[in-house]
Amino acid sequence: MKYIKTSKYDKQFLLDNMMGPNAMKILEEMTAGFTLKPGMRVLDLGCGKGLTSIFLAKEFGVQVFAHDLWITATENYQRFKSFGLDNLITPIHSDALDMPYADEHFDIVVSADAYQYFGETESYMDEKLAPLVKKGGIIAIAVPGVKKELNSELPVEMSCSWTAEDLSTFHSCGWWRDLLSKSHKIEIESVSEMQGFDEFWNDWLECDNEYAISDRPAMEAGAGKYMNFVQIIAKKK
Repeated sequence: MKYIKTSKYDKQFLLDNMMGPNAMKILEEMTAGFTLKPGMRVLDLGCGKGLTSIFLAKEFGVQVFAHDLWITATENYQRFKSFGLDNLITPIHSDALDMPYADEHFDIVVSADAYQYFGETESYMDEKLAPLVKKGGIIAIAVPGVKKELNSELPVEMSCSWTAEDLSTFHSCGWWRDLLSKSHKIEIESVSEMQGFDEFWNDWLECDNEYAISDRPAMEAGAGKYMNFVQIIAKKK
């Protein structure tokens, strides 16, 4: 797909604030699959430096709660304020395992390249996340993945940059479907590979971020042929 909305943003700003494959493009592709309207409350779970929160507020006029553990609320607030979006985005510095929100507070939850760090247990969805979403609300997740399970055996191309432990959170579409199908509180609408895998990663590898630089050898060796980006769209029962 063409990432028309993302193309409106300054490329250097995006490169300077990425923490992984281009989360703004990831979110643009995800949001093509459901409706966002001004006035909706959206939890941006694992927002990093807030690129996805800026996108949500600016493009859709929704009220965003920009939740992240690694980036402080003050740092993100300054970024949001520079876009004139501080009235639409509330930065939250908190653990995804202990979120300070009321049940059924959100119309939608999005999580771009973060859910894999905290949502791999059978209990997380039903105990921590789904209760925060209104009945019929959307939960949209995108995570880096693999075409088939690695089972701790890395192809040589991948081992140019990573160990099996580094990629322990990378799973297949089938793995994620099996995990989330155990939930009693959501109905899975789709689990699929995202179209923009190459673009997401190419933008990231262009960064001067030390982690992007360390990822380059594997991707240049062809590791991408084993990988994908997994998109999960679910609805609260």
